[in-house]
Order: sequence, then structure tokens, then C-alpha cells
Amino acid sequence: MKSRQYKIFVPVLCMAFLILGAGIDAGAAQLSSNPFHSYLRNGIEKAFNLETRNAIAYLQKAVELDRENPTGYAFLALVHLSSYEMSFEPGDRVRNQAAMMSYIRETLARGEKRIEGNSRDGQAYFAMALAKIALVRLAIIQKHYSTMAEESSRAWDYLERARNEDPLNYDIYYLRGLLHYHLNHLTGLTRFVSSLLITTGDREKGLQELELASQKGDLLKVMAKADLSSTYTNYEKQPSRALPIAQELKKRYPRNYNFAFVLANTLSDLRRFEEAFAVAREIERGIQTGKPPYVPQLRPRYDQLMGRIFFSQGEYAKAAEHFQRALKDTSLHRDRIRALSLVRLGMIHDALNERKQAEEYYSTALEIDGGGDIPRKEAKKYLRAPYTPPPKP
Repeated sequence: MKSRQYKIFVPVLCMAFLILGAGIDAGAAQLSSNPFHSYLRNGIEKAFNLETRNAIAYLQKAVELDRENPTGYAFLALVHLSSYEMSFEPGDRVRNQAAMMSYIRETLARGEKRIEGNSRDGQAYFAMALAKIALVRLAIIQKHYSTMAEESSRAWDYLERARNEDPLNYDIYYLRGLLHYHLNHLTGLTRFVSSLLITTGDREKGLQELELASQKGDLLKVMAKADLSSTYTNYEKQPSRALPIAQELKKRYPRNYNFAFVLANTLSDLRRFEEAFAVAREIERGIQTGKPPYVPQLRPRYDQLMGRIFFSQGEYAKAAEHFQRALKDTSLHRDRIRALSLVRLGMIHDALNERKQAEEYYSTALEIDGGGDIPRKEAKKYLRAPYTPPPKP
């Protein structure tokens, strides 16, 4: 199985939601007065704004309030997973992985204990699903594909139990949506095996579930919005649908440079170049000042973004210059940036009728195992048939 194929990474019944609406609002009001839930919400908000220490502090307060509740431990695991992925120093990655694994063990142990006392505890199943998803993501990063498949199957089982026992937990649909949508991209034997071990991929259902979670979710609502924005831009090629979400997230979490990158990419695809460059300049200023959370190691990602904007403008020489800069960093955690840059360089050579050079770049992109499914898909597409620039507006 390939890493790109398990990137983790219900039709909407309008009348049913109208009927349930009053109950949902009442539940939200009750949750807001729940200190445990408030600490979780505050921790998640801080995590999305890249205030990691504050996020961990809030989540630890939730754990201190109820040490037998697995949910606090599950979100601590997710925060450390995020820190692991965003770390540039090997020592930080080791520490974050160790902390994540510790919180996963605590989540599963307390979840099992809760289920022993009440086999219909939907919240316990949901927390255990979050822990398993964290294990899946780590397995993807580390290319442990057998572990990835096994833990994906277990995560799905917990999600199904959580949905059956707690149908008003709309956060569940975020995780279900990711699985339904991305499993739909599988082909051949892998798709068949996945349908047996996990569930059948379904693009339309996945999008519906992501939309549902982004509208009615609670603790994972922002995560659903972030993934939905990325999905509309990169997979569905509908940047106009991604734009309002990207703008909202960028405004709500000004420290989170990830949302700035997403917004700039979306604006570029919409040919709103002046706005895209403005966001890119903001990112560059952050890198230059080095004020946390910005770090110099973001420079290759910035160059890849600038190359994408210039490419969309048809400024191929300037685009190629930035893509070549992005390729200079060969760190493992730069695989996706390198693969994306290689594919765009191939597209530039195709646009200039230099087919041999284009094929070399596409083939090199395919050799990067951790490059991700989007550049791999595009590289294969343009190896079959040359890229042709769209007509100028």
C-alpha cells in the first residue's frame, strides 16, 4: 500500500436537522457551562493559533478535572502529533512522539475502562478513535504501512460505535468524511482490501460529511473547515468554494502560518494575484523577523508558494527561480514541497515545448516516496500527456 492512499490525514437530511436543531443548541449551551469542555475548547483554540504551550496547559487542566475521561488525553496526543509534524529539530520530534504515544496509551486504557463499565459510552469510543487516527497519521509519516492499515480498521470500528451511541456528536463526521473521501482515491486491489478492512470510499459522501462537521461540529469543527478548504482547492479544483473558509481561518487564527499559505494558494488559483502576493509578503516578513511561530525553515515552503503564484501568472522564469530554490532543501520533511516544485517545473518545460526536460522532472517527482498524492497524481497525468497552459483571460 502507498502512503498517499491512506492520507488521514450520510447524505444531509435537511428535515431531520431542522427537527434536531433546538436540541443541538441546548446541548451547546450546556457544554459551554461545563469546565471540562471549556478547557478542551480553549486548548484546541490555542493549538490552532500555534500557541502550543498554552494549548497543552488548558488540556492538562481538563485532564486534572477528570482523570478517568479519555478525551483530554486524546487531544493532548493530537497536539503533540501536530508539534511532531511541524518540528524542524530531531530532538523535538523525538520528545513529541514520546509524549504522543504516552497520551495515546492513556486514552486507550481509560477508554477501555469506561466501556467495561458502560458498553454504550459513545464519548469513550470517540476518544479511542482519535487516538487510533493519531497512530495512523504517525504510521503514514514513518511509512509503516501494515500498522497504518491495521490502525485504520480499528479507528473505523470505534467511529461506528461512537456514531451508533452518540449520533449528535457531529465531530464524528469529520473523521468519517476524511476516510470516505480519501479512500475513494484508491485503485485496484488496494481499494478492494480497504473496502473489506475499513469502509468503501465515497467521494460525495465524504464531502457531505466534511461539510456537516464544518457546520455542526464542536471540538473538531475547525479541523473540518481546514480540511474542507484544502480539499476544495487541491482535489476538487474549486477554489471559489475554498476561499471563504480560508479567509475565515486566516482571520481567526492570525499566528497560524498554515492558514496563510492555504489562503495565498487559493487566491492564486482564483487569479487574484495582488491579494495572493500580499499574503505571501506577510509570510516573508514573518520569516525574516523570525518571531515565533515563524522560523527560517519555512523559506522553501515560501519559495514554493511564490513559484506557484508566478506560474499561475504565466511568469515562468520567475516561477522556475523560486521552485529551484525550494529544491535546495533536501530534508525528509520537505518531500512534499520538493515533489510539488518538481511537477511545476515539468509543467513549465511543457509550456515551453521542452518535453524531454518536462518528463525528467515528472519522473523525479514520482521517485519521492513522501511527496504526497497530489504531486504524484499530476506527475503521472502529465507523463501521459503534456501539460497545456490554459488560454489567457
